Amino acid sequence: MIRIQIPNNNIPERKYIINIIFSEFLGLNYSLHLSDTQNNYLILFGNCEIVIRDLFFNFYRNSFSYLGLEALPKKISFLKNVFSTDGDIPVIYGTDELKISENKIICGIDIFASSFFLLTRWEENVNKVRDLHHRFPGSESIAFRNNFLHRPVVNEYVNMLWNMLKRLGFQGERRKKDFELVLTHDIDALTYVSFRTLIGDIIIRRNTKLAIEHSKYLYRHDPYDTYDFLMTSSEKLGLKSHFYFMASNYKKKYDTGYYLNRSKFKTIIRKIKKRGHIIGFHPGYYTYDDNSRWSYEKQLLENAIQQEILEGRQHYLRMDVTKTLPIWDKNSMKIDSTLGFADKEGFRCGTGDLFSIFDFLNRKQLQLKERPLILMDGTLRQYQQYTQAQVSEIIKYYINIGNRYNTGVTMLFHNSSFFREWKGYDRIYRKALNI
Repeated sequence: MIRIQIPNNNIPERKYIINIIFSEFLGLNYSLHLSDTQNNYLILFGNCEIVIRDLFFNFYRNSFSYLGLEALPKKISFLKNVFSTDGDIPVIYGTDELKISENKIICGIDIFASSFFLLTRWEENVNKVRDLHHRFPGSESIAFRNNFLHRPVVNEYVNMLWNMLKRLGFQGERRKKDFELVLTHDIDALTYVSFRTLIGDIIIRRNTKLAIEHSKYLYRHDPYDTYDFLMTSSEKLGLKSHFYFMASNYKKKYDTGYYLNRSKFKTIIRKIKKRGHIIGFHPGYYTYDDNSRWSYEKQLLENAIQQEILEGRQHYLRMDVTKTLPIWDKNSMKIDSTLGFADKEGFRCGTGDLFSIFDFLNRKQLQLKERPLILMDGTLRQYQQYTQAQVSEIIKYYINIGNRYNTGVTMLFHNSSFFREWKGYDRIYRKALNI
């Protein structure tokens, strides 16, 4: 068994990241020991040892003292490293020190603090910049500003550590996992038009011309009714679609109309259940920091579908990592999939893998797991304004990255993104996914 010694400070934080890397990512058994004399991470097995320099937590020994702007990485270097699968690797915390002998390796890259930085998103607690919707912008992230948001850096660190273990003759087997493509669909609007829409056109908007235009869609194909198309596409790939439904009846800006009591909703739910796809929760715009509102909406959805809900994503990707994730955990949710940037595609958490969340303000690991969102249709089309050809290539790029690192790639395509405003995106979807 691997024996790991860690310095005797920041213990919950160190225990968390050791567990994530050795247990959740590598699937290796280990024993953990505190040391009053050790100033680095020491990994021991047989007569071999790996020393990972501690170049972060030992500078912030008091609890929470690292949660300040001064602790953010000042400069990211990219180092050539014989244990890196990419030749060079971003160094968030650490140095270029690398010493290799027959039974010992000393590594100056603090892969534990660097991984902790990406997975916990504590960066977003100390950098207070927010956009119109109180979201931390991808453009503000250290990863984007240093041109590695497109790389699953945590997976790169894990592979580097594994290669060090193998170099010294470690005989254990790491957990086998395959690339997983997860196709999710936030249902902001159930249908393009309804009789309620026409009434609004006439009475509220006083726009008869618009009412006539909308009325056409009551008697021909609804461009938002893509549920069969999405399920069939997933089935061709041997996958299940994840449909995340809203339950907000809060008549305020940014929340769409309440649809749980509509017969169309009940028909769609029956179809999804019959075909064995997944139903999840899409909490409304005003829930991200409001537990009572959040739990009320969840109960509405569960009552409507007569089924327990275990996963989902916040509307508008509104996320405060210190408030929203504890709400999900408190309400017994298993998987959140909100942690992707609205304005940039890429690895917000440094990985696409499912992993346990750490509440860094309460210094504890949650039962809730994160399945990070890697790209969203709106990011590519609206924020980045890519062409259809570029969108196709970007989707293919992340699928290739997922295959290369055997990591998950979660994508979001709204049901409304194919046959009206974004004509032609059904072809892009099929082409990029090779179906």
